[in-house]
Amino acid sequence: MKDKRGTLLFYMPRFHCPLPLAAGAQFDLPAGAARHVQVLRLQPGDAITLFNGAAAHGQWQAQIVEMGRSHVQVRLVAHEALECEHRRPVHLLAGITANERMDWLVEKATELGAASLTPLLAERSVLKLKGERGEKKRDHWQAVAVAACEQCGRNQVPVIHPAVTLAQWLADHPQTSSESRAVLSLAPGSQPLLHAISAEGAGPVVLLSGPEGGLSPQEEAAALAAGFAPITLGPRVLRAETAPLAALALLDQG
Repeated sequence: MKDKRGTLLFYMPRFHCPLPLAAGAQFDLPAGAARHVQVLRLQPGDAITLFNGAAAHGQWQAQIVEMGRSHVQVRLVAHEALECEHRRPVHLLAGITANERMDWLVEKATELGAASLTPLLAERSVLKLKGERGEKKRDHWQAVAVAACEQCGRNQVPVIHPAVTLAQWLADHPQTSSESRAVLSLAPGSQPLLHAISAEGAGPVVLLSGPEGGLSPQEEAAALAAGFAPITLGPRVLRAETAPLAALALLDQG
């Protein structure tokens, strides 16, 4: 692969390493990252990139020092203050979709820069998650987000929050003066996204989207009463897993 100047670039494998990282540190990788290194058949002396997923901590160039049957030891070489986040943090509140579509939504929302994602137990959600099953799904989606960060070059891992109803979320999150809120809507009079929310504005954005079939009239009314502006993405009706991704891409322009 080459950059815009024609310089030859080499892909360096990236791994999430949720540990304190400091110059010169030498340590064993966590089990998941170690297995990934072994699967890729990397060897002592090979270079890799590590990031711990925390805000504004960048990434580290590291070198593999030792390979064992069940461990991989690395040494941190140099820090890179590199981030590729949205200008405005975008927090996605998304109706839970059926089957693997939610996995796809979490993966692509991570690639497109969502700062967090809250799965919404909407009235029309096909998948209903409670208790232990809900916690397992949340852990799974968090792992999907981590893998997407490794692939796309992000160093800040979006938080996947516990699934909640819209009423619960609204009760726990009163609107702040710096926050912009928008709900994807088919209602007449909805504004184009970038008319309602500026990609270059200040403060976080909360983006609400429904599941298959959309939000119920009661849910949409509650959102509007809580400060969500109704927005549209154009004349076509997008799928539940497509619409919030298109909105994230628009908010990343400029």
